[in-house]
Amino acid sequence: MSDRIAGVALALLAAWYGWTAGEYQIDFADVVGPSAFPQVLAVPIGLLGLYIALRPDPSPGWPSGRHLLGQAMAVGLLVGYALLLVPVGFLPSTTVLAGALALLLGARPGPAAASGVMVSLGCYALFAWVLDLPLPPGALFAGPE
Repeated sequence: MSDRIAGVALALLAAWYGWTAGEYQIDFADVVGPSAFPQVLAVPIGLLGLYIALRPDPSPGWPSGRHLLGQAMAVGLLVGYALLLVPVGFLPSTTVLAGALALLLGARPGPAAASGVMVSLGCYALFAWVLDLPLPPGALFAGPE
């Protein structure tokens, strides 16, 4: 039953996500518009949710103990990232998130920090230079208004 509930919730979330993405407008977007990617992404997410709801696992296993705590910490990190992305900026927020997730997955501190830096720089290069998308600089780098 839990798979059916999760599948229906995922399908409803995808429908809401696709619907609200259609209302998103920005002045400096390309011809396709900023809502195209979220709307395209909502389709496979919704189909996945329906598949999970219609073909559930006969005996789903739920995490407990350390694994559940790790999942809760990952969700907390992602929520914190979403809340701090604009005020702190893309590079520092993404560096901390990627490094913390690497630690959470069992990496040693040195490699986790290095991967955090490399992931944030790689994502910055992809979004800012290849896709030409604006990223939040953060209050420290925004300059006077």
